[in-house]
Parts: sequence; structure tokens; C-alpha cells
Amino acid sequence: MDFGYFGLMGYRERGTPPRKVFEEHVEQVRQADAVGLAIAWFAEHHFSNYCICPSPLLMAAHCAAVTERIKLAPAVIVAPLYEPARVLAEIGMVDCLAGGRLVLGMGSGYQPYEFERFGVDIAKARSLLEEFLDMLHAAFTSETFSHHGEHYTIPSTHISARPVGDIPPIWLAGDGEAGHRLCARRGYVPMFTGRWGGAEYLREMRARIDRAYELEGFTPGSAPIGIQRFMCVTASRAESLEYVDNARHQMRLASALRRRAEVMDGAMMNEVPMVNEIPMEQMADNLLVGDCETIAERLCGEIRAAQPSHMMFHFQVGASSHRQALVTMERLMTDIEPMVERELGPLSAVGVPLPGPMSEAAD
Repeated sequence: MDFGYFGLMGYRERGTPPRKVFEEHVEQVRQADAVGLAIAWFAEHHFSNYCICPSPLLMAAHCAAVTERIKLAPAVIVAPLYEPARVLAEIGMVDCLAGGRLVLGMGSGYQPYEFERFGVDIAKARSLLEEFLDMLHAAFTSETFSHHGEHYTIPSTHISARPVGDIPPIWLAGDGEAGHRLCARRGYVPMFTGRWGGAEYLREMRARIDRAYELEGFTPGSAPIGIQRFMCVTASRAESLEYVDNARHQMRLASALRRRAEVMDGAMMNEVPMVNEIPMEQMADNLLVGDCETIAERLCGEIRAAQPSHMMFHFQVGASSHRQALVTMERLMTDIEPMVERELGPLSAVGVPLPGPMSEAAD
């Protein structure tokens, strides 16, 4: 398994300049590249301070020019919100600009607030995504392709901007059985967020994914998985709680958007407590926050519980410190990872190997 960076690119304080948000996250990606993280993931959301990045592919293209080896990945392209032929060409172009370093995170989306403003019926999101994935495979495994589906029709077409090699690896976001079974059938990597849970929640999610893979005829434990987690190295309990307060802020906004319970104050979302929200002190005990020893111990527990192939970390959330995020990335690789490997052995031997290119794995 390996570790990665996740950038949501939101803000908590009214009046935060968007340019500042993007500049700080680009610097964080350069730091992630410098310290040896495997993948940098970029979120896509629209119309609120929850996330101001409308195009993770654009972010990946920019970061390709300022990094050397780190892979670059949308997390995720919300496929139902795009015109398919255009985004297919953009995927090929970005992979070329990145020298074959693109990883494709795909998803159906979950925020009605966004879908309404794009004029798309969120009830059709899952079938729109699956149809787009069919087109993606056809477009990049043949010189020309055509498509006549429930939602899209494309006459015989050549996508001229094509990936460097095979189709970039495809990761699929979500925590539902249908998506996990699709991953099993097609060789995608399922990925999900650990939210405020600890190792036990991750163990439950691993079991759910294993059951879905079993239903598709796979051996339990054979699924590669990616997990999104919060992480911050802190010097005191008070500092930990300050970071967790920002993580809770982010989770509250996401929960409200998912439940169609968002409350907007102009450009800003108001925080609304989550359903079944646990106390912040308990969140702090579940999340990867604290000194390096505490984080390493918790991380070992999570890796044992879930056997992930990849873990991506929110180093900066809400109004938490950009500088602290840079420090945490460095400490992860210089201090925390060695502690984890002393306990678990080489991370390269942990988890399930990632599948090969889609052209080899797809049904």
C-alpha cells in the first residue's frame, strides 16, 4: 500500500481569496511530490465554499507542470455533470500533459444542490455514470467508437487526445453495494471516506466491500481499496481539537449537502450538525491527529482493520493551517511511516495489489 494527498480546496472564513486557496494547495501538492507521496487527489464541487475547485482535471494539468513523479487524480470527476465527448478528450489531454501520471477517480455525485444548477436529475446519476464508463472504455480501446445508450448518443467518433498508454487506472467513489460490485466486475478500485470513524468503522467498510466482491465471484479480501482520512500532527490536545473542529466543519457541510439540508448565507454555507453526530472529543480520539507516535499507532490499527491499498489524507481542512499541513506531510514520511513499517513490515507488502489497466481488467 501507499499514501497520498487529498485536496478539497474549501474555506471557512468569509472573504478568503480563491487565489490564495489554489496557491496554497498547489504548494501542498509540490510538497507531497517532494516527500514521496504516491498520488495527489483533487476534489470537484460547485457553488459553495465547501469546495471551490470546479475542475479537478484542470488542477491536475496545472500540477503536472510543477511536479515530477507524483500521480495526479481527480477525486472525483462527477460524470453526470459533463458532456461526455468533451471530458473524454480532456482526460486524454491531461494524461499526455502529465506524462502518463493521471489516475481517474470517477463518481456519480451526491449533492442535489449542484445537480439542480446543472439541470441534471440526480435520480439518474448512477446510470449516467455507468454509461459514461462504457464510453470511456470504448473511446480509448478503439480508434473510433460510437454509442447509442439510454442517456447519450455519439456517432462514430475518434477521440484525438488520447492517454499516453493504456486507460489510466480507474477508482470509483462511494459506499454502496452497486458501486462495489461494479468495481469487482471491471477491475476498478473502490474508494470511500472514513468520516469521523476509527478502525472499527473501516473494518465494517472492508467487510461490506468483501461481501460485494463475493457476490461477483471473488475471494473475500481480494478487493483493493482506497480510504480517505484526516491527518494532522499536533503538539497539544488543544491544537488537535482545533484541527478536529475544522474537520467537523467540513463533514457538516458535506452532510448537509448530501441531505439537501444546506443553509446558504450568500456565498457561505452555515454549519448544521450532522445526524448522529458524536462529540468532538470522541472524533479527536478516532481521527489521525496528535503526535507522531499517536498517529502511527492509530494508523497501524486502521491498516490492520481495512488492509487498504492506498490511504489519502486531508492535511488541510476548513481554516486549519496551511503551514501545519506541509509539516504533517513531511512528518508522515520521515517519522510516522517508519514507525508503521517497524510495526507492520514494509508497506509494499501490505494490502491488496492494485489491478492493472482497465483494458486488462474489464469484463
